[in-house]
Amino acid sequence: MKFNEDSRVKIPTILHLNRLGYSYLSLKNLEWDKQTNISLPIFYESLKRLNPEKGQSELESFYKDLVLTLDNEDLGKEFYTKLIDQSGIRLLDFDNWDNNSFHVVTEMPCQKEDESFRPDITLLINGMPLAFIEVKIPNNREGIIKERKRIYKRFQNPKFRKFINLTQLMVFSNNMEYDDNDPEPLQGAYYATTALEEPQFNYFREEEFDLDKLLKSADSDLENFVLKDNNLSSIKHSAEFKTNKSPDTPTSRICTSLFQRERLKFLLFYSIAYVKTGGAVEKHVMRYPQLFATKALEAKLEEGIRKGIIWHTQGSGKTALVYYNVHHLTDYYQAKGIVPKFYFIVDRLDLLIQASREFEARGLSVNRVNSKDEFAREIKKVSAVHNNSGKREITVVNIQKFKDDPDVIRNTDYILSLQRVYFLDEVHRSYNPEGSFLANLKESDPNAIKIGLTGTPLLGDDYNSRELFGDYIHKYYYNMSIADGYTLRLIREEIETSYKMKLAQTLEEIEVLKGDVEKKLIYAHPKFVEPMLDYIVEDFENTRLRMGDNSIGGMVICDSSEQAKEMYAIIQEKYALKLVHEGVPMAAEKPGSYGDRRKQERKVKTAALILHDIGTKSEREDLVEDFKQGKIDFLFVYNMLLTGFDASRLKKLYVGRVIRSHNLLQALTRVNRTYRNHRFGYVVDFADIEKEFDKTNRAYFDELQKELGDEVEHYSNLFLKPEEIEKRISEIKEALFSYTTDNAEVFNQQVSEIQDHKTMLEITRALNEAKSLYNLIRLSGNYQLLDKLDFRKLTTLSRVASDHLALINQKETLETGANNANLLNIALEDVVFAFRKISEEELVLADQLKDILRRTREMLSNNFDQRSPEFISLKEELERLFKKKNLNEVSKAEMQENIEALEHIYTRARENARKNDLLRTKYANDAKYARIHKRLMEKGELTDSESRLFDALMGLKEKADNQLLQNAHLLDNESYASKMMLRMVIEQFKKENQIPLNAAGSKYINQLVMKEYLNEYQGRVA
Repeated sequence: MKFNEDSRVKIPTILHLNRLGYSYLSLKNLEWDKQTNISLPIFYESLKRLNPEKGQSELESFYKDLVLTLDNEDLGKEFYTKLIDQSGIRLLDFDNWDNNSFHVVTEMPCQKEDESFRPDITLLINGMPLAFIEVKIPNNREGIIKERKRIYKRFQNPKFRKFINLTQLMVFSNNMEYDDNDPEPLQGAYYATTALEEPQFNYFREEEFDLDKLLKSADSDLENFVLKDNNLSSIKHSAEFKTNKSPDTPTSRICTSLFQRERLKFLLFYSIAYVKTGGAVEKHVMRYPQLFATKALEAKLEEGIRKGIIWHTQGSGKTALVYYNVHHLTDYYQAKGIVPKFYFIVDRLDLLIQASREFEARGLSVNRVNSKDEFAREIKKVSAVHNNSGKREITVVNIQKFKDDPDVIRNTDYILSLQRVYFLDEVHRSYNPEGSFLANLKESDPNAIKIGLTGTPLLGDDYNSRELFGDYIHKYYYNMSIADGYTLRLIREEIETSYKMKLAQTLEEIEVLKGDVEKKLIYAHPKFVEPMLDYIVEDFENTRLRMGDNSIGGMVICDSSEQAKEMYAIIQEKYALKLVHEGVPMAAEKPGSYGDRRKQERKVKTAALILHDIGTKSEREDLVEDFKQGKIDFLFVYNMLLTGFDASRLKKLYVGRVIRSHNLLQALTRVNRTYRNHRFGYVVDFADIEKEFDKTNRAYFDELQKELGDEVEHYSNLFLKPEEIEKRISEIKEALFSYTTDNAEVFNQQVSEIQDHKTMLEITRALNEAKSLYNLIRLSGNYQLLDKLDFRKLTTLSRVASDHLALINQKETLETGANNANLLNIALEDVVFAFRKISEEELVLADQLKDILRRTREMLSNNFDQRSPEFISLKEELERLFKKKNLNEVSKAEMQENIEALEHIYTRARENARKNDLLRTKYANDAKYARIHKRLMEKGELTDSESRLFDALMGLKEKADNQLLQNAHLLDNESYASKMMLRMVIEQFKKENQIPLNAAGSKYINQLVMKEYLNEYQGRVA
């Protein structure tokens, strides 16, 4: 037996919410402010309970101010601040959550002027509509995508601003299990928060709840009331309805995950973030892996565990996770009478700047540490907040502040009321146990909580993330991130065949050099760079055309810094003059908005070179920010920006060199961020990275197969035995015996005489070994061994030796460079590369036409009486309009004609819908009887009095509904039900001589009524 979305999904969900502690309210008896949908009786009653010291007039004045904030163009940020505020008039009681009121209603209209929408289910918390649920039947056409498009249009409508600003959580479900292979969320149950752009639909995969312990017993009386109130009494006892009431349906599961009372408390207080992006503000909601990582961290802290790793794949939002945890752990520790201080530790200056910006964008106060002395002062402070606003705060620190001089940062005071929490970013790199950072970090505060964050933990034989930073606290892998739509699948593209042949020919020409020329010189030569760059530019522009998105960006990972500089020079010279178009950056335009540029040559607008020795730090920061905002199309890089750099518009990565191990995965995932409707990130492979990628992938696969490394043994070099350390100390002394190590200046003079690369390399290695041993001794706690060598002096000598070795290398390069360059120029002199530019076509998208078409279709599809003459006429007119030509084929003039025609159809459809809604309201929102009423009036033979017809039909409805509630299987016997219904029809229409009926009239009415009830019972469209 089939059902419609009301009986199959909506009603079971309402009953499930009741078992989660939400009381059902009928709109027939509910009073609410139509401009906000806040139920004022419940609202004021709740506020008096939460704020007993406040009088009614003060609460009413507060409500007026609250309504004004709902008109702000801030996605409800000011309202949300008031919602969670516990210092003034409280809207919610977070201390005693059960002190709030929890209600659920259905079909509550959000209406202003002539436009409206009705969420299937609305949750009222203290009378405020803070969440809603939209449901569809399984296997509905277009799946959930249709709902995302629909809600996006509502977000764009200023008439709905108050409702949008009130809403915190939304659920969209067609009551199906997720299909992880869906490129778009076609089926399943998703959650989101409001947005000005198309909302991000988030999956939810529960990791915590036991349903048996959460649900109240079912209430049969309430079930009867809900069914009758929704005109669905006929389905009460059906086996299908009982199945749909299972708490294990996808819709019920996500409602449990989000709206179980304690979970809702957590989500409302901790999961909402307002993020400044450029000049706009976005509203984000915590993703489920961030939620469970936060919960898992709290559980570990409760167990007394003080370090561990959160392994979340790149693009899953680790910086946001830290932001959420600053809020959550602040309250966690304050409840214990402890003041927490939070530190975010990075290993590069550019990441410090990026992290600082991301935290500030989310509203945290960021304390940047700029020197070791400043850090020494900061880490000894016992206050958690340095700012005057009282904002929650985080200190962002570069690992360099932990290096070389532990006495500067060592914190000797052990304060029970203070807890330092270190979040260590990307613990897959620069955290060598032989380096000074880890040892100094440990000594800075042995009592600190240390949480490592990584998407690609180190799994090698030398250094292993788990051995350094503890066990995994929570894990969220790349495959799940792809399935959940938080990151994109990567497509690797090899160089086009014709280009590969040219490349092969070039390499054959320079084979005569017999290895005398460094490859990086070949790959940086203009003869090689220019055709490679031509290919990249042409491929990039074609990609933009194929994707229909002119805003995507590209990055080229060059073979060397020399190649990067050459590429940048060529693109500036060759393309710059062709890129100006009325001062408007192409990258900032919307997809398809090409205007009158049909004849203009379309190339990248601008590019930037990001190297450590080009420009100032501030200039590089500005260029990176310009790229993120769409003002720059290409970035040319060598080593910088390969990790930790997030720009969602980056969708094309050109890899010009092989990158090793986890660094390769880090680099490739620069293009895996979600952006608009793109399904993939593209990697163009010039360097044949496939083997290295497979090798690295295998390492991570093995780690997963071993249950995340639980059986990995401790690595021997991490905790050396004292006798092993002594042996290595002796070896260092022997290697340095000939040199004066107690006077740095004399040592400098001695090594300056050395010109042999091999000798200098041996000295440098011995000194670096001493520096590594120094840190391993401190990390292991064998401090007595520090007296065996003057480790601090040797650290200074190590820098001197490294500098001289670099000088020797530079001399060798200069001596051979000129000859190699001449040989290379000769070898490449006659090599020519030819490429064919692909032509372009103008693509015209008429937004106005699409919008009126959407509104017209929505207006018609929402009509509950699709057999009426008015509806059929409007539908046929719409079909005639688009029957002859596809939308993309019509001319501009035809578009304008169609817009006018559609406006006319829309106006008539809206008026028809208004009249239908009025009639349905008369019949207590029962569409069955509204349709019966219309059919009888259209026939025109029974009566010309609508009021008498209404009285007769309402009496019939009352009797028929009661009979169906009493007899569960009445409609299974259609013949018997029809005879019974005929008797009720005759009795009701003859009652008090309302409408005289003959046999034909009685039979006709009976047929209409039975058809409607049977359609409802069997889930058919009337």
